[in-house]
Amino acid sequence: MAAVTMRLPAVRASLASSAPRGGEKHLVAPGDTITTDTGYMRGHGTFVEDDKLIASVAGVVERVNKLVCVRALKARYNGEIGDIVVGRITEVQQKRWKVETNSRLDSVLLLSSINLPGGELRRKSAEDELAMRDYLQEGDLISAEVQSIFSDGAVSLHTRSLKYGKLAQGVLVQVSPSLVKRQKTHFHDLPCGASVILGNNGFIWIYPTPEQKDDEAGGYTANLEPVPLSDREVISRLRNCIVALVTHKMMLFDTSILYCYEASLAHQIKDILKPEVTEEIVLEARQRLLDLEG
Repeated sequence: MAAVTMRLPAVRASLASSAPRGGEKHLVAPGDTITTDTGYMRGHGTFVEDDKLIASVAGVVERVNKLVCVRALKARYNGEIGDIVVGRITEVQQKRWKVETNSRLDSVLLLSSINLPGGELRRKSAEDELAMRDYLQEGDLISAEVQSIFSDGAVSLHTRSLKYGKLAQGVLVQVSPSLVKRQKTHFHDLPCGASVILGNNGFIWIYPTPEQKDDEAGGYTANLEPVPLSDREVISRLRNCIVALVTHKMMLFDTSILYCYEASLAHQIKDILKPEVTEEIVLEARQRLLDLEG
């Protein structure tokens, strides 16, 4: 029989201690009046009614000169060209795949926007269209780059590089897109023996670092060999460390994840998500980041 951990109720930490520097944020709920001054311009998350600027989402009011907008506290992913995303194939359609990327609308991966196996470059034929399920089918996870944004806000993806394509063995962690820090690269081989893809859409993929890059596959063959126990333990520890960082609303990037991983080595994997252990390792990682910046 599996052991059950019983916990006593604990006093919640005061929010005042974690308030941002520079004073209180102006928080609004949908329907709240932001201002009655008609000199302001309406931005995202607002609308005008009876000469009043009113919030349409719950979030933080931001002002840039005369432009007023509300940044939602919790929102779906809004794609930007050049973003790296991790997504799941939900449907195979004519000359395109539909992809779930944590955005309001399904993203689209066109047949013309992929590399053929082996990186072959040529025009796609009717035979390629018939073989679409041989490349990607429902349920497959992929990494891709945002190529363009349609007029309705839907995202168009491409995998025209051999670093993109189908994902094999690993663990998917879903977080808020606002916690993923934008960097030059979102593919990281960590020294602990695992790699991560930090998708701008909040989907994070953790997988064993491959011994060699298989460029001939063109990103459409998944290695389904059993993963050694040591690699699975590293992946599980990384996953719990990411969840711990997200619990304390810390930005996710390679250094913060690595520092949190190193701080967690004194604890067992299953104990990382205990509140007192989570707080301890996150505070240690935060202090190391502050020392690094200083």
